[in-house]
Amino acid sequence: MKTSELQSIKQRYNIVGNCEALNVVLDVALQVAPTDLSVLIIGESGVGKEIIPRVIHDNSPRRREKYFAINCGSIPEGTIDSELFGHVKGSYTGAINDSPGYFGVANKGTLFLDEVGELPLATQARLLRVLETGEYIPVGATEVKRTDVRIVAATNLNIRQAISEGRFREDLYYRLNRIPLQMPPLRERGEDIILLFRLFAMQMAEKYRMEKVVLTEEAKQMLMRYKWPGNVRQLKNITEQISILSTERLITPEVLMKFIPQDQESTELVAIRTEGEHSFENEREILYKILFELRGNVNDLRRDMSMLKKRLEEAQAAPNSTLPTTQLAPIAPITPMAPGTITSSAEDAVAEEYIEPEHEPESLNLNDLSRQMLEKALERNGGNRKKAAQELGISDRTLYRRIKQYGLDNEK
Repeated sequence: MKTSELQSIKQRYNIVGNCEALNVVLDVALQVAPTDLSVLIIGESGVGKEIIPRVIHDNSPRRREKYFAINCGSIPEGTIDSELFGHVKGSYTGAINDSPGYFGVANKGTLFLDEVGELPLATQARLLRVLETGEYIPVGATEVKRTDVRIVAATNLNIRQAISEGRFREDLYYRLNRIPLQMPPLRERGEDIILLFRLFAMQMAEKYRMEKVVLTEEAKQMLMRYKWPGNVRQLKNITEQISILSTERLITPEVLMKFIPQDQESTELVAIRTEGEHSFENEREILYKILFELRGNVNDLRRDMSMLKKRLEEAQAAPNSTLPTTQLAPIAPITPMAPGTITSSAEDAVAEEYIEPEHEPESLNLNDLSRQMLEKALERNGGNRKKAAQELGISDRTLYRRIKQYGLDNEK
């Protein structure tokens, strides 16, 4: 393609940059536009894949027909077949009228299926049939419909990885991939990064009637060294932030560092999780793990206390037997219960007045320990008494009685 023709296309669609990889994509798009071959655009999120289908449609014999851009990842799985292929009245709850779907409405035109890798497998099978025969059946219908639609698809998924994991049909991939286009990531476009920054800065200055921000040479080098995991979309956001928030109009590396994230290391298309791999990066999982371990410790302590109570009862039942005085700590006085108070279960009657002091100070009796456990349980559960009772393995009634006994209900 001649340079003049290429520049004309860039001006028409507001495409900025002279990167050779970008020029190749535009050249191939214009070459394939007059045909009906399906096209698959592959590239990271934010590289501008949505521009290419428009270029293809506007330069094809279908340019006077309808063009629809559909984000497959934004349509719920339960309704995506109806959205694409239509439905008949009464085919499901809410289907009050017949609907032709996108394939019916876009007949003779072009459909851009963005995020095609998010399609359910059943919908992928329907799409494959349309691509091969031009035929489809609306949801709830028995009559076969025909359509003549040009398909351009795009994805940021690693399709071959998705195929190996059984998430994408291999036959559909080869059908869509008749003409592959690889959009270059921003970090590989060199000086285009500076040109795009200038464009976005100028747009902000004109829109909000402010002085345009300008980069120093060192700041330019810093922009070009950054990996840009969010690509053009991220660059635009950062330029807008600098234009609004920076008090300086001459942007130095020191100013730039305040707006560029310093922890963005990964630039892979999709993070692949190894089967069976597990980590506790999620804070909720960490909390659940800690609570589970704490509850296990509490249950162990209660079991030991029950055994100690049993030993004491056996000693009391045998008048001639005695226990070593060093085995038991002093018995704390039992607070009288209010009239009409009934213990909810035998489990609630577990003695809490005895503990083996072995390595504990003599002044620390079970009453103190029980109070500490109760306070910590309430603190861990944000003061929620029901959750604290569940963690300690006691009933709500017993928890409330002990809170009153220890005077915790009066504390702020």
